[in-house]
Amino acid sequence: MTVVSPPPPVEETAAPAARRKRRIIGMSIWAVLFAVGTYFIGVPTSDPLIAFGWLWLATIAWRSDLPWRQHLLFLRDWLPISLLLVLYNISRAYADDLFAPHVFPLIHADEAMFGWATGDVVPTVWLQDHLYRPDVVQWWEVVVSLVYVSHFLAVPTIGVLLWLRQRELWARFMRRWFVLSLFGLITYFLYPAAPPWWASLYGQLPQHVERISTNGWNAIGLHSAGNTLNALQVDAANPVAAMPSLHTAYAMMAVSFFLPMVAKKWWPLLLAYPLAMTFTLVYSGEHYVIDVLVGWAYVAGIFLLVGFAERWWARRRDADRVSA
Repeated sequence: MTVVSPPPPVEETAAPAARRKRRIIGMSIWAVLFAVGTYFIGVPTSDPLIAFGWLWLATIAWRSDLPWRQHLLFLRDWLPISLLLVLYNISRAYADDLFAPHVFPLIHADEAMFGWATGDVVPTVWLQDHLYRPDVVQWWEVVVSLVYVSHFLAVPTIGVLLWLRQRELWARFMRRWFVLSLFGLITYFLYPAAPPWWASLYGQLPQHVERISTNGWNAIGLHSAGNTLNALQVDAANPVAAMPSLHTAYAMMAVSFFLPMVAKKWWPLLLAYPLAMTFTLVYSGEHYVIDVLVGWAYVAGIFLLVGFAERWWARRRDADRVSA
């Protein structure tokens, strides 16, 4: 005899359905506002407070059924982080005041590693000679611009998603992010290094290099996004902060954090992101390959250092509990 279970009460099915509806409506409104803001103002990259403001609004749209007191928890957890990033941006702009920028060691390193395949020029020059046309924006330059700007949004977005789902993972992710940023900033002060576009501009790289990381925005009609990034590159950024490349270090950090959590068959898909960032940075004149390799080495070192510190703290905490 087959027993037919009664249908669930209306309240049990109505609540999730209503929540899904609220989320769809809320996220649709947020997406429209973000798209309009990006079109007219640009991608929120220059000010961490603005970027995290957009992310806070996204969490509100996703969980609009919660009381406002719950939404204020985002400010409690993220405002100190946002202020630290503001301080990081300000400090980074002055990191080239102590020492003269290093130029030729980076050029010689790339020539030594790849000159046999590029005709004794750095990979940036070889790629632009073969792929770049000053009179037209190629389709891959749209991809390059999208990958380049993802640096400003990917890590904060991942952080917010982890914050929404599992606070412990969020804390582990954030510790690695900020230690990596701190070590990068210290290096910028101690070893300012010029990127390919800078070396070409000041005649220290014999071949011509264009800075083309924002070219693709014009091809898809997002002129404001490109203008915002151009202004950020000129006014706010340290022009000789090439070593290490935090663009590719952040990408590798974000991917490496999740590698132990996913099946190995998905690793090539995840690793495609830092590799795409590497191509973007080298092709667009933003970095040498040696900058990328040093950035990856920093990620490995930070994971070892922070992982050791976390295990040490856990052992100490457990010992304190036992002794108590």
